[in-house]
Order: sequence, then structure tokens, then C-alpha cells
Amino acid sequence: MPGVYGLYTDSVLSSPPTDTKISPSPIFFAIVGISLASGWLLTADLPYARVSFFVFVMSTWVLSVIFHEFAHAIMAWFSGDTSIAERGYLRLDPRTYTHPILSFGLPLLFIALGGIGLPGGAVLINRNALSSFQSVIVAIAGPLTNLIFGSLCLLVVSTGMVGESSATTSADLPTALSFFGFLQIAVFVLNMLPVPGLDGYAAIEPALPAGFRDLMVPVSRYGTMILILFIFYFAPVRNLFFEAVFQLVEIYGVPSTVWRAGFDVLPSIR
Repeated sequence: MPGVYGLYTDSVLSSPPTDTKISPSPIFFAIVGISLASGWLLTADLPYARVSFFVFVMSTWVLSVIFHEFAHAIMAWFSGDTSIAERGYLRLDPRTYTHPILSFGLPLLFIALGGIGLPGGAVLINRNALSSFQSVIVAIAGPLTNLIFGSLCLLVVSTGMVGESSATTSADLPTALSFFGFLQIAVFVLNMLPVPGLDGYAAIEPALPAGFRDLMVPVSRYGTMILILFIFYFAPVRNLFFEAVFQLVEIYGVPSTVWRAGFDVLPSIR
């Protein structure tokens, strides 16, 4: 979920706008409803629990993309970028942040195939409206939503608020929440890497020499995909990345057998 693109300067608008114009779209509420309904079905011990598991993970993933991009947008808006509201980024409508295939289709396909979600949407930021410090805040706002999402899901499971995962059928709510939490932590780590095209690079970009920033503009178009290829096909990079993710997930006290079971559930529905 990269999400911070546009021109960069150090100029700042004199004052931020006063009306946020936040108006969630019907599509957003529909996705929330699907996520809640599928989560409830996972607690009801009904047939086809794996289908509910799949729907819950996918719909909640879409919500995480929406909130990630909304976080970028709302922070940019409060920093003085009035174009955010004009572009519809405050409506929590996934259509305004993303391309239906590149932003949702491919990431969801990777998850369905038992992998981690790829970066998704993007918002266009007017860098002329932001100071260097504001650019950093806007950049890290998105990944922080993933960290919050993942932390809440893992803590809910580790504290037993949703019961314990069944040893006989892993298609239950604790497994779904812990698996989704793992995915969110993985996305947080991925996005915070200082690679052109990712939020981690956008956070350090204001401190880089102008010539180097200009040089990295074309690289940012392919940086994310190059990184993904390294993670999947270059063992040292892959091991380093996942070791960082595993260490973070372990902090929350959820047994690895619980969230790892999610990788077994998704392929089993095909």
C-alpha cells in the first residue's frame, strides 16, 4: 500500500482547511457489513466455515487498504492539501484510491494462494502543500494503520477475548484474526522499508538530496515489484524480511501454530 505520490517542495499553505468533508460511501459500509457478518459466522459453528474464513480475511483486507489510504489522505488534508477532498479521498471509497486489478485483484489473489498481501492503493498528494516534517507524517500514517490493525487482532486473540482456536478445525475466528494480524504486521514491515515506491522511502525522501530524489522517480515505478521478487526468490532477503515479521508477531503472545493455520485454510477452499 504505498500511497504517497506527487510533487515535492518545502512550501506550506498558510492555514489548513476547516471542513473535513468526511462522508463514508455506501460501498465502505457494505464491506464493513460483509466483514462483520463473516466474522460472526466463524463463531456460529456452521457448515462451510472455510468459506466464511475466506470472506472474512478478504473483506477485512480490503478495509485495511481503505483505512491505510484514508490515513495518508486525512493527514495530508490536515496538513493543508485541499486537493484531497476534491479528489474524493475522504469518502472511504476504495474506488478513489485504487485500480481494481492492481490494487485489489492481485493482492487478494496472493493471499488466496497462501502468500502475503502485496502493496495496494495509492493517493495523490500535493507535496507543494506540505513541509518536510508533514511529508514524513503523511508517509508513515498509512503503515501505522496496518500496525494498529494487526496489533488489535493479535491482542484480541492473545487475551482470549474471542476464545481459543480449535485444534480440529482451524477455520474459526481466533485463527482468522491472528492470521489477518500476521498479514497486517507483514504489510507494515514491507511498507516501512526505504525502497522507492514504498512509504518508508517517502518518509526519508525529504532528507535526501534533490538530485538523488529526481534519480529515484523512475525507479519508484518498479521498486515495489523488484522488492517483491527479491522477497519471494532471493533467500537472504526473504529470510531477513520474514524473520523481522516473525519477531514482531511473537511480541503479542499468539502461538505461531494459530496464525500459521490460516495459510492451511485458504488453500483448502480451492
